[in-house]
Amino acid sequence: MNEFSIICRVLGSLFYRQPQDPLLVPLLTMIREGKLAASWPLEQDELLARLQQGCDPQLMAADYNALFVGEECSVSPYRSAWEEGSQEGEVREFLKARGMPLAETPADHFGTLLLAASWLEDQSQEDEYEAQVMLFDEYLLPWCGTFLGKVEAHATTSFYRTLAAVSREAIQAMRDELEESEEE
Repeated sequence: MNEFSIICRVLGSLFYRQPQDPLLVPLLTMIREGKLAASWPLEQDELLARLQQGCDPQLMAADYNALFVGEECSVSPYRSAWEEGSQEGEVREFLKARGMPLAETPADHFGTLLLAASWLEDQSQEDEYEAQVMLFDEYLLPWCGTFLGKVEAHATTSFYRTLAAVSREAIQAMRDELEESEEE
């Protein structure tokens, strides 16, 4: 798994899964113990230190639920809530056409899109590069800035405010990397 895939997988998991999810325990332990920074491919040491300081699973769980869960959540994690005319089905078809296995949950969740970018990178087929560019340009970048800004504004814990900042920088760095690959 390369750096691009690691970033997408970590960030996607933190947005997609609730903090009490058993699958997040190893990742949250790494963050809490300050070990994520050692293997994090981007220079975001200050942000990762803030993420570590805010890593309290009980506080995070309440914040996650208020931010992202249910109809009354303060920040919808779904693209279809942010882009007029966008529909979850078009994202689902895009990912299915590339062979990505999908659950019955909506495919346009912010975390799912980052996990999809990791999956596309791991497939590393010739046409997957173009699929990654399309994923970023069509399905992620048009709304993620607004989404992450709302997360920062509505989060009650420093963990999710910092996660939004880490994600904003990381997504831009990954898109820049795709552009550099495109120019080569």
